[in-house]
Amino acid sequence: MLYLTRKIDESIIINNDINITIIEINKNSVKLGIETPKSSTVLRKEVHDVIVKENMEALLYFDENSDKKVEQDDINE
Repeated sequence: MLYLTRKIDESIIINNDINITIIEINKNSVKLGIETPKSSTVLRKEVHDVIVKENMEALLYFDENSDKKVEQDDINE
């Protein structure tokens, strides 16, 4: 892990197209401004972790119930 020290209004650049700027520093938090290409997805880690967990649960459910898959023809009946 890379550790950097930044002050308010200072930035770091990642891969030449992601700019992270320190906006505000409080006692227990830091406010960041993040500029990325529109094709990038930016998520808080806790949100990302929930999405990954739900996707894994869905895969496990699908795998456990794969013999019960509904065919497209069954839906059209």
